[in-house]
Amino acid sequence: MTSRDLGAEILQGLSEIKEYKKGNLGLRTRELAEPSPPQVIRTKLRLTQSAFAGLMGVSIRTLQDWEQGRREPQGPAVALLRIAEQHPEVFGQLH
Repeated sequence: MTSRDLGAEILQGLSEIKEYKKGNLGLRTRELAEPSPPQVIRTKLRLTQSAFAGLMGVSIRTLQDWEQGRREPQGPAVALLRIAEQHPEVFGQLH
């Protein structure tokens, strides 16, 4: 494990803020792709609705609503779906 110098990181961050405010530095941005529909992700992971809902921390009913288009995942659920799709090995380690 590497040692971090938090004080230096904070000072560097403050310096970057000053440079940004002066117009000398642009912010790094990244567009996040929308995840595939929950049913597609669940099928790729080869999980039952019950197991996938448990890993996502939602009720089976909520997952069914997502899969049938009655509701859309919001906030942290979208982030978890993105992780499940892009890094399925993480979900494989959880169950």
